[in-house]
Amino acid sequence: MDASMFAPQVEALSDRYRVVCIDARGHGATMSDDTPFTYWDAADDVLAVLDELGVQRAVLGGMSQGGFTMLRAALMAPERVMGLILISTEAGPCPDEEQKIYGETFLVWDTIGPVDELTTALAGQIIGDPELEPAWIAKWRDRKGIPIATAGNCLLYRDDITDQVSTITAPAILIRGLEDVAVPIERARSLIDNLPDLRDVVEVPGAAHAVNLTHPDVVNPRIEAFLAGLPGLGDAR
Repeated sequence: MDASMFAPQVEALSDRYRVVCIDARGHGATMSDDTPFTYWDAADDVLAVLDELGVQRAVLGGMSQGGFTMLRAALMAPERVMGLILISTEAGPCPDEEQKIYGETFLVWDTIGPVDELTTALAGQIIGDPELEPAWIAKWRDRKGIPIATAGNCLLYRDDITDQVSTITAPAILIRGLEDVAVPIERARSLIDNLPDLRDVVEVPGAAHAVNLTHPDVVNPRIEAFLAGLPGLGDAR
């Protein structure tokens, strides 16, 4: 996916906050070669963007893989993280059975292309909204010929940071859809049960993985309330 998945949050927040969206390696307009990378490297990318923008401290937010990245950024540079907005994400590794299924999916994508059966299944799992799915399927089809295996391997073989989560001191909010099969509740508990300053857990009925995209009417007010409770945020622009 790409930065446009956060359009509802940008629209809701940018009149009061500086909002920066990043396309991660291998996503959107950010290309990657065949050099392997991890979410620790992605976290370093995020910190490098903050450096380039002259931002010393920020609230970091991410959905799914973005959450993997932002958790690691909070572990790498806790002094720079004012808060965490964690959406549809977890601290654990990719289960063995998912490594096999997703690995086969990425192989099909890179050898045959984003065929209908693949994109339709992915859209149902990730988006879960028939009105929004066609636009994302069209985006994925436009990426035919752009390999995803390197970014996919980052997802499949990520390390387990569950035992490190308890050291994250930044205030956090966790948002998830109750119909999310990609990160079900038993895996989300790696964060719910371990983040020391988890201030809000938002569970949205009827929402799948991309809950921020499909249910902004529920998600945005809770994010705004979370941000309003962070002292000094207005000084971090």
